[in-house]
Amino acid sequence: MEKLTIRDVDIKDKKVIMRVDFNVPIKDGKITDDTRLIGALPTIKYAIEQESIVILLSHLGRPKGEPKPEFSLKPVAERLSELLGKEVKFVPYLYGPEVDKAVNDAKPGDIILLENTRFDKGETKNDPELAKKWADLADLHVNDAFGTAHRAHASNVGIAQYIPSVAGFLMEKEIKFLSKAALNPEKPYVVVLGGAKVSDKIGVITNLLEKADKILIGGAMMFTFLKALGKNIGSSLVEEDKLDLAKDLIKRSEEKGVEIVLPVDAICAQKIELGVEKRIYNLDEGVPEGWMGLDIGPESVKLFKEKLSGAKTIAWNGPMGVFEIDDFSTGTKEIALAIAEETTKGAISVVGGGDSAAAVTKFGIKDKFSHVSTGGGASLEFLEGKELPGISSITNKKKIRRLILAGNWKMNKTPTEAIQFSSVLLNGFVGVKEYDIIVAPPFVSIPGVYEILRDSNIKIAAQNMYYEDSGAFTGEISWKMLKEIGVEYVILGHSERRHIFGETDDLINKKVLKALEVGITPILCVGERLEEREEGLTFAVVETQIRKGVKGVEDIEKVIIAYEPVWAIGTGKVATPKQAQEVHRFIRELLSEMYSKESVEKVRILYGGSVKPHNFFSLIIQPDIDGGLVGGASLKESFLELGNIISRVV
Repeated sequence: MEKLTIRDVDIKDKKVIMRVDFNVPIKDGKITDDTRLIGALPTIKYAIEQESIVILLSHLGRPKGEPKPEFSLKPVAERLSELLGKEVKFVPYLYGPEVDKAVNDAKPGDIILLENTRFDKGETKNDPELAKKWADLADLHVNDAFGTAHRAHASNVGIAQYIPSVAGFLMEKEIKFLSKAALNPEKPYVVVLGGAKVSDKIGVITNLLEKADKILIGGAMMFTFLKALGKNIGSSLVEEDKLDLAKDLIKRSEEKGVEIVLPVDAICAQKIELGVEKRIYNLDEGVPEGWMGLDIGPESVKLFKEKLSGAKTIAWNGPMGVFEIDDFSTGTKEIALAIAEETTKGAISVVGGGDSAAAVTKFGIKDKFSHVSTGGGASLEFLEGKELPGISSITNKKKIRRLILAGNWKMNKTPTEAIQFSSVLLNGFVGVKEYDIIVAPPFVSIPGVYEILRDSNIKIAAQNMYYEDSGAFTGEISWKMLKEIGVEYVILGHSERRHIFGETDDLINKKVLKALEVGITPILCVGERLEEREEGLTFAVVETQIRKGVKGVEDIEKVIIAYEPVWAIGTGKVATPKQAQEVHRFIRELLSEMYSKESVEKVRILYGGSVKPHNFFSLIIQPDIDGGLVGGASLKESFLELGNIISRVV
């Protein structure tokens, strides 16, 4: 799924905490390769141009949870200041008074770099307390560190549990190009794999057998395949325990119609050293004992180039030989140049990070490919088809279900005031088609509001309804009365009806069933009180209300659920995005036990409880929150602001 990016959200005058990858080589206190810093510049520059306060997080090396001077990010702050032409304030702490002061004193456009995230053991353990400390510093989390996307750490995944997380430009590019290679490649699709071990690439080969047309195998891993085929490989590196697996992969490739191409010759030596004697051996004839293959040979280069010709998508991960030594770098360089040439002809070429990226950098041709990944392990796992936690935690751009913005006016606004405000909403929501808008005025105001809104995209809800058609029920309203004045939805089981007026689950269930029977869509409200949450009874309370509330309901997708934590209604308190999503997910999983998964995926679950423009975005982007049932904020023009926020995610 597409992910929200930093350009999709309003970050002007906001505090942005940004996870970047500044894991750069440092010698004698100086950075020897600033490529990763340069890669992060576009996102940082965009944020400061939007007058955001930028708080940067990164790891460096493996300090194993302890502060170590040699792994400090201070040199990074100095070099980054030079690259930006602007001071980057370095704070030698991860949290605490010094960090709070630096953030509070910062002005729009300022940049702060905190100390190495791995100086705290909680980073790699994805400690929620550490993540919350960082989340509390900012309004928004920007993840621009693809190199750590395959790790669930506090600075990339943990923070996203508390504040919205979006992709930076570097992360966006990684997802875009790797998706083209791993998910929906244009055919013909050729994959080039190298490196030392078959075991490192098992998942990739297995996944790509479902997608690739050809898989070209070089590097030391080729000798495991060659030995599995009965070839003599001399003293070449081989994984003896993977011979059966190699045979199986070859067999499966034949069954799938995927061509596995192995080298036909190799450049060999007796030592892995510069300047030693080299010989080229035909691999059908075999490699003598004492000699080891260290690069693919010229005939193999020719063969691989033929197989690459005409490809529309090419993915490359792993060198063809020991490219770090010039004597054994020819195969890797020639294949890199061949892929670059196909790119000029229109092919999409994606180079995995790690050694592959290092190779094209060494050869000075990094800019000849569609994309060179910044993450070795992350790109490998992406090609394997694995779900990367650092990407999963970024907010999806499109919602699965159609969103709802519903306003419950409660006992507010006279009929005259309601008509006046309806005109404001009519003008404010004109032309909106991407989501549903519902307002629930008091009963006496519904006719006037309906006359204003009847031909618009704004629908009318009632705040309650009795389950009998008519009769001696003083003070109650029937469905017939509601339908005649334009009501299409009805709010049932609201916490105020439950706790002030004593409505039971059984009574609410009768109302739900009647609404469905007569074609009015029920909005069933559920939620726990503060003492119930504090006693750990949230899920038990919600489960009881759901099970009893929808008892006898056959078409669950015709019911809208609204989760409203009672302790948050009208109090100014609001559930954190993590708390709200947790309950919404629980509701969906509970319904899946009661109904078909297909039906439940269509059920829309709203959040209600002190929804305001400043907190709505972080709630609405959660995967199982499909809109808001809004109280106080629906009585003002802030209701229009909530609509603008929804527009960003539909």
